[in-house]
Amino acid sequence: MTECIECGAQINIPNGAMKGEIIDCPECGVELEVVNPQSGELRVAEVAGEDWGE
Repeated sequence: MTECIECGAQINIPNGAMKGEIIDCPECGVELEVVNPQSGELRVAEVAGEDWGE
């Protein structure tokens, strides 16, 4: 278990999670990227912006 960076809720990193995998916080819904599955290190996932042809 680890804590959400945004709200502090407890998050269970699934067994077999890999570096770079995206998981959602069940409390606040923020998307978190797994940095290190062994230590439970997470960071807020970067959202690739769309340019919609502009």
